[in-house]
Amino acid sequence: MALPREEREAFFAEPHVAAFAVDAGAGRAPLTVPIWYQYEPDGTVWIMTALDSRKNELIEAAGRFSLMVDRLEPTIRYVSVEGPVVGTAPATREQLHEISARYLPTDKVDAYVDSAWKEHGAQVVVRMRPERWVSSDLGSL
Repeated sequence: MALPREEREAFFAEPHVAAFAVDAGAGRAPLTVPIWYQYEPDGTVWIMTALDSRKNELIEAAGRFSLMVDRLEPTIRYVSVEGPVVGTAPATREQLHEISARYLPTDKVDAYVDSAWKEHGAQVVVRMRPERWVSSDLGSL
């Protein structure tokens, strides 16, 4: 059963690790990898990735991407969003802290941010506006 809008957006706003997918070009399946994301109150989704990554190159070429999140308990549920890139900008340390705090225990965030900021190289924040939503709650199977 498809989720009502408020329910699907609330579920998507939870800190799930998303399956990220982007067109990988002719003769290739989409690039699909796990990723952290942030869902903002205005409906914008953003991800952070290395500026020189294949993921970022493919996003630039495709101009859009999708994210899918799911869970198994207490019911089997998923939400998928797809839409165009609406902005790209160099990542800030504050954004790295924000997204890290969404996924990591509080006592691990600062050390992770310090390490990632030094070790991961230049990062970019890519913003997407969902145009299409697919969702379902399959209940307890």
